[in-house]
Amino acid sequence: MANIADIISQAVSASAGKIDIPSNVKNQVLGGLSDSIFGSLTQTAAKPGGIDMVKSLLTGKTAAASSPITALAGNLFTNNVVKKLGLGGGIASALSGIVPSIMGKLSGVLKDQDGDGDVDFQDILIALKGGGAKQSGTSSILGAATGILGGLLKKK
Repeated sequence: MANIADIISQAVSASAGKIDIPSNVKNQVLGGLSDSIFGSLTQTAAKPGGIDMVKSLLTGKTAAASSPITALAGNLFTNNVVKKLGLGGGIASALSGIVPSIMGKLSGVLKDQDGDGDVDFQDILIALKGGGAKQSGTSSILGAATGILGGLLKKK
């Protein structure tokens, strides 16, 4: 089973592949998109009520285009990647414009994975961990997200 980090990476590659990204910044852009999306999920999960927002997005109950998590991902990407790399004009707009599409690909990814009949915090952790495989670019983010969600689970 793929973990959320893998799914994000695949969605980023598929969506960004349609945009002519300068080769000298392509890895930074793709990594920045993945980090921004994963960061928006983890930051939201750490807020009061955030787990329910993440759950709603990942189960498809909330449309990605109208989700505050998507807006946060776009802001993180713009501030942490687009501005720092000095990307402007059309390419910045095109890259920022694919964030809702990438988030939309996450919709419905969260399902009952532990067999208890509902989608709960444990299912989120299982989805984050996937089969235990970590990608090099997202392993620290995955660890942080798992830590945040693990801490929230212990509060319940």
